[in-house]
Amino acid sequence: MEGTLWQHLPGKPAGRFSDGRVLTDYLAKFLGLKSPLAYTWMKLGGKKLRNGLNFAYGGSGVFNTYGSLLPNMSTQIDFFDKLMNESIYTKWDLQSSVVLVCLAGNDYGAYVSNGGTAQGLQNFIPLVINQLALNLKRIHGLGATKVAVTSLEPLGCLPRMTETSSFQQCNASQNLAVGYHNLLLQQTVDKLNNDTKSSTFFILDLYNSFTTVLQQKGDYQAGDLRFETPLKPCCMGINSGYSCGSVDNNGAKLYTVCNDPKSAFFWGGSHPTEAGWRAVYTTLKSSLEQVFKFY
Repeated sequence: MEGTLWQHLPGKPAGRFSDGRVLTDYLAKFLGLKSPLAYTWMKLGGKKLRNGLNFAYGGSGVFNTYGSLLPNMSTQIDFFDKLMNESIYTKWDLQSSVVLVCLAGNDYGAYVSNGGTAQGLQNFIPLVINQLALNLKRIHGLGATKVAVTSLEPLGCLPRMTETSSFQQCNASQNLAVGYHNLLLQQTVDKLNNDTKSSTFFILDLYNSFTTVLQQKGDYQAGDLRFETPLKPCCMGINSGYSCGSVDNNGAKLYTVCNDPKSAFFWGGSHPTEAGWRAVYTTLKSSLEQVFKFY
């Protein structure tokens, strides 16, 4: 979404997994860009393309997750490859750009939903990382010289995981699995940089960023942010679950929204509020400045 829409977003469901700006918006701002346009909204030509494109689809992963109609990461790269073949973008464009690759755990959610076990998950995680590595190699082969890939956030701290403890405790076993994913990811990025004899790939450490904000309740280099109950979401289904933004056949809301979204880290069952993402971005900013010091 373009930055001009931000003023309409905070405080209510608006088709995003947040009440306003998300990580990509803050990263774009850091680089001096407007938020990249969604690929599905693309209009060829003009200034919007100079800010890049966002190929992400909510709920997608490296594999097919919740139905084959949802483009997985390989298909999303196909979309970009097609634009390069059509000369909408060139290798020069890619060499002067930053590629952001986000993997948020949807592959694991789909695995569990399809009957996967905790024991089997240990064997599934390397498969996810191996496919991610193939995708990263392909992006590099297209000409990318700077690729940021996100580590997995502490999934055990998401509201859908902490509801059973009245939003008081993270799920330790879930976070152990996340730790294994992130360990393999770090090894993969190190190997890719070694194989390409470059520093093309770097990790945005969302795990430690989320953990820092949650432990310090947002009081981290941003004095105006404070999350008293950081594991509790702002927007929740009236009866149960996380149907934020849903309405019944008569248009009646099936959700409630907290009085002050700025005081909540999580918006719904899995994603931060605008204030939450701002706190996460604040913890990442020093590492971003280091990475782009000579870029």
